[in-house]
Amino acid sequence: MISEQLIIFTRYPAPGKAKTRLIPVLGKEGAANLHRLMTQRTIARALSLQNSRPLSVEIHYTGSSQQLMEDWLGTEIVYHQQSEGDLGARMLAAFQKSFNLGIEKVAIIGTDCPKLKQQMLAKAFDDLSDKDLVLGPAKDGGYYLIGLRCLIPELFDGIHWGSNEVFADTLAIAKNLGLNIGILPTLVDIDRPEDLIGLNINILK
Repeated sequence: MISEQLIIFTRYPAPGKAKTRLIPVLGKEGAANLHRLMTQRTIARALSLQNSRPLSVEIHYTGSSQQLMEDWLGTEIVYHQQSEGDLGARMLAAFQKSFNLGIEKVAIIGTDCPKLKQQMLAKAFDDLSDKDLVLGPAKDGGYYLIGLRCLIPELFDGIHWGSNEVFADTLAIAKNLGLNIGILPTLVDIDRPEDLIGLNINILK
């Protein structure tokens, strides 16, 4: 019985549609290629984690068809189109789908965090054994991972997605609800031109 699920939110690497805030410095093709590399690296790490625990991995995508996603990443992965709405609504719907299937621990990540290693993903699921919520804070004020063991809709309501207050606001809601919270190390998301400083492209390959 699969008791843990890792959901990866990503999009198809179409030039001009992926990593748009990096286009001024990388160009449309360069920004899309960086997104492609980061996504592939994230998925490889997630799939390798399956060797050591009862984990299922799903790709929740936007910006393309399932055929395009399969052509890019293969047919061995489970794909779902992201639901409508803002990021909070889409994550809530993804959590709901997993918990409805009886999954006990669910985590959602993006693909913008090259330093999110397999061991940290494992720790997130381990922490969910006795934590209601696990968050991985990003240096820009957001978070790169959110893990739950039951649906808590309040965590996704009233958040200004894309702002530098996402992590702080989510943490405040969680504390107000009296949740037992686990916090992972702070990592850098690659979203803006300044995030590229010091990025070693070889770690993506």
